[in-house]
Amino acid sequence: MGIFIALVIIVIWSSHLVYSLIYINVDLLTPYFYIHILFQGYLYTGLFITGHDAMHGTISKNKIINNIFGWMSSLLFAGLSYNKLIKNHFKHHKTPGTEKDPDFNIKSQNFIIWWIIFLLRYSTVLQILIMAIVFNVLKIWFSEISIIFFWVIPAFLGSLQLFYFGTYLPHKYPHTENMQPHKARTQKRNHLWAMISCYFFGYHHEHHESPSTPWWKLYKLKDEQTGTKLR
Repeated sequence: MGIFIALVIIVIWSSHLVYSLIYINVDLLTPYFYIHILFQGYLYTGLFITGHDAMHGTISKNKIINNIFGWMSSLLFAGLSYNKLIKNHFKHHKTPGTEKDPDFNIKSQNFIIWWIIFLLRYSTVLQILIMAIVFNVLKIWFSEISIIFFWVIPAFLGSLQLFYFGTYLPHKYPHTENMQPHKARTQKRNHLWAMISCYFFGYHHEHHESPSTPWWKLYKLKDEQTGTKLR
C-alpha cells in the first residue's frame, strides 16, 4: 500500500504539472488559473510527505525501494538533498524544540524569520544548480511564465504549507505541559481538515509518538489516542 500511495502522488503531481504547463493559460483574472496553482502546491506538499515517509522506512520494507522513493521525491520537490533531509530530520526527532533541532529556531518564534531560516537550512549549492538546469530545460518546451506559475510558485506554496502546519504550529513555544515529551502539539481531531491542511501531519504529536506510522494511517492513530472512531 505504501508503494501504491507514493506512486499515486508522484504520478498525479507530474501529470498535473505537465497538463498545467500545456493547457492552462496564465490569466490573472481567471479563478480557474489559481485553482491549478493551489492544487499543484498541495501536490508538492504530498511529494515531500512521500519523501518523509521514505526517511522513516514506511513506504516499503525494502530499504532500497524506500531510498529510491526518497531520492525521487526530494529531487522532484526542489532538487533537495535526500541525505541532508535524513540527517536533519532524525536530529529533529532526537532533539525537538532545542538549539540542536535543525527545524527549530530557538532565537525567534517569528513566523517569517523562522520560515526563511528553515528554507536556508535545507538549501544547497547543488540544489540551486539543479533547479537552474531544469528551469532552462523546461523552457525548451514550455513558456517561461507558465513554468514560473506552475512549477516554481507551487513549490514555494508547498514549502509554506509544510512549514506552517508541519513545523511552526506543532513546535512553536514548545514548553507547555501537553506538548511533552516530544515538544509537539497536535491538531484537534478533524480528519478532513487534517488531510487538506497537511496530509494528517497536523496530528504531529502522534507522529513523534509513532514515527513508523505512515502519513495515511495517522488519522487511525489519532482515533486510538482520543478513544474514538470515525463513523
